[in-house]
Amino acid sequence: MSPTVLEWLNLVVRWFHVFAGIMWVGQTYYFTWLDGQFGKIEKSAAAGETAPQLWMVHSGGFYAVEKQKTLGVAPGQVHWFRWEALMTWISGMILLILVYYMGGALIDTDVANISVGLGVVIGLGVLAVGWIIYDVAAQSPLGKSEIGFAAFSIVAIALLAWGLSHVFSGRAAYIHVGALLGTIMTLNVWMRILPAQRKMIAASAAGGKFDVALGARAKLRSKHNTFMAVPVVFIMLSNHFPSATYGNSHGWVILVALILLGWVAAKIIREA
Repeated sequence: MSPTVLEWLNLVVRWFHVFAGIMWVGQTYYFTWLDGQFGKIEKSAAAGETAPQLWMVHSGGFYAVEKQKTLGVAPGQVHWFRWEALMTWISGMILLILVYYMGGALIDTDVANISVGLGVVIGLGVLAVGWIIYDVAAQSPLGKSEIGFAAFSIVAIALLAWGLSHVFSGRAAYIHVGALLGTIMTLNVWMRILPAQRKMIAASAAGGKFDVALGARAKLRSKHNTFMAVPVVFIMLSNHFPSATYGNSHGWVILVALILLGWVAAKIIREA
């Protein structure tokens, strides 16, 4: 493949990846904000106030949004938010292949003198095993404790960042941590959130009551995604600031600090 064609391919895929990510993260935070606002409304209603709708103004009109506990329309009329996540992940994986697995940015022989093939196996293994560890932990009793799960997560991320910094180039170590977070976010949508939503819709369409635990589990995974989104964007941007991030002698420590900072930023955004 000629350098010109490769550059154009990289540019087009990168644009697609960023734009799909904007749509995904935007709707994720929008619904997270809505959920938080309805939580406040429900507390006010419990105190004797009635505020069944959330009013907003945007572009040329006013919008009233109401949260429903049952399905009031046919299942075919429900709009799903799912393709943004999948398109973001697919385009991200294409970039991972183009830039790192085919583009020579994966291995730094001064860090570890391994073959590209072995590096690819390690990279893909990190994505697969990382998801399994996260998913098992999220479904365990540990996942019910916000502080406990956060502590477990940051320790696991720190160990991963340290380990990858001794195997890959600094840039590749950073991007693989970001790729793992992005993979977890995507699988949360497709393997945990969407299946729960399908069961909720099926139960409501049949005239029954859906298990409220389904909604709670889906909501928890969505919450996790909002905390991973900001660090992923930080990691993407780190590519342009090597001296401050992956090129620093304490690069993996800086990466962990960026992720913690991202969590703080996400919490502020969620509660705004």
